[in-house]
Amino acid sequence: MKSVELYGLEKCSTCQKARAWLDEHGQAHNFVDYREHPIAPARLKQWAQQLGGWEKLVNRASMTWRNLPQERKQPADDAQWLALVAEYPALVRRPVTLMPDGTVAVGFTDKKYAALFA
Repeated sequence: MKSVELYGLEKCSTCQKARAWLDEHGQAHNFVDYREHPIAPARLKQWAQQLGGWEKLVNRASMTWRNLPQERKQPADDAQWLALVAEYPALVRRPVTLMPDGTVAVGFTDKKYAALFA
């Protein structure tokens, strides 16, 4: 069976909790720190589409988002969203979980993962 791919930041506490949950439940996974290994623009765009838009992929409640200049908070198209994420990788919700069947999920809670891996 192909393992789950987990994308996030090494020092992110939510990513650490998600990884611990996967370990505790015997779920094989591969972790990619997207600050060190940036996600290809085509893949980011695909994730945004699968999730229902950039607003679902980008954490607009984060301090990174709140500290952006107002004019950067209204990207008009995919190219502007991609430029924003390339400049501020911490804007991507964490973790991004890519299931073996191609399903994409963002964020972590015990309840969410229990349902996702049921």
